Amino acid sequence: MDLFELVDEHGHEQLVLCNEPSCGYRGIIAIHNTVLGPALGGTRFWHYGSSDEAIVDALRLARGMTYKAAVAGLNLGGGKSVIIGDNRTTRREEIFRAHGRFVETLKGRYITAEDVGTSVDDMEYVAMETEHVTGRAGTSGDPSPVTAYGVYRGIKAAARHKLGSDDLAGITVTVQGVGHVGYYLCQNLAGEGARLVVTDIDPDRVQKVVHDFGATAVGPDEIYSVPADVYAPSALGATINDQTLKVLNVKIVAGAANNVLAEERHGDELHRRGVLYAPDYVINAGGLINVCGELNGWTPERSMRKAGDIYNTLLRLFELSEAEGLPTYQAADRLAEDRISKVGALQRTWV
Repeated sequence: MDLFELVDEHGHEQLVLCNEPSCGYRGIIAIHNTVLGPALGGTRFWHYGSSDEAIVDALRLARGMTYKAAVAGLNLGGGKSVIIGDNRTTRREEIFRAHGRFVETLKGRYITAEDVGTSVDDMEYVAMETEHVTGRAGTSGDPSPVTAYGVYRGIKAAARHKLGSDDLAGITVTVQGVGHVGYYLCQNLAGEGARLVVTDIDPDRVQKVVHDFGATAVGPDEIYSVPADVYAPSALGATINDQTLKVLNVKIVAGAANNVLAEERHGDELHRRGVLYAPDYVINAGGLINVCGELNGWTPERSMRKAGDIYNTLLRLFELSEAEGLPTYQAADRLAEDRISKVGALQRTWV
């Protein structure tokens, strides 16, 4: 694998390989783009099959963060870091303090946070070595309500564009995954009178939503074939795939999950069928907005208002998609790239 060709493929700025033999720490920090601001992205701790696989994952995730921040209107770039190893290890202080020292070498070009395989406690170790870390205990708090509110507002925007009204009373929404974000999403939807059909691999979570919001429960494999207005994937990724498209019977796909499309061609197929897809990194940007609020000292109310603006962002995206005949996932990339280009073209003035 030629590293420079790999980095150049999507215009990444920097790739940092990090090593601390004393504790077995091996880390990778990828910075995609800092035109809009410092690169923000969490630290993922995972047992990768190879270092090549870890590098590709870091680069891919960093690029996704750039686009998410750009479309959300935030003054942040995209970055990501991964740690290679068993995330069940008890040697966490040494590993995460080593990671924090490498983050510190970038002097604020990259800001990290928790991600898959890491926790708030791990970020406390990172913070012993650098101030460029967010999502610590006692700061911005659980991002789930903000993320869910943004998704709820995104569903309203999709309903307005596709169904002619953003009033969700009486429409049927199938929600796949009712964990933290999914639960709050159901709360928002039920509060407006939507009919909920839900599933989760955890039966206790399902029963709580059934009890609290009058939802109807179905099995994990049944959710895809339920006739509904909206399918809201809010747990697993890649649930729009060759198998689910055979039975999917909805007008809108809009949920909190990441990487909803198994492949880009599945987004093309939704477009061909006239099913409106709200791109995942646009509609689920509430968590990133919550972290941005922490960095900038926003009140919780301001973060919630900013998440609510996902409604207007999606309406612009849907209009672009319709005007240009583009699948919505391509229209989202176009919006992100356009903002980065325009801000990057501004002349710097002497202060």
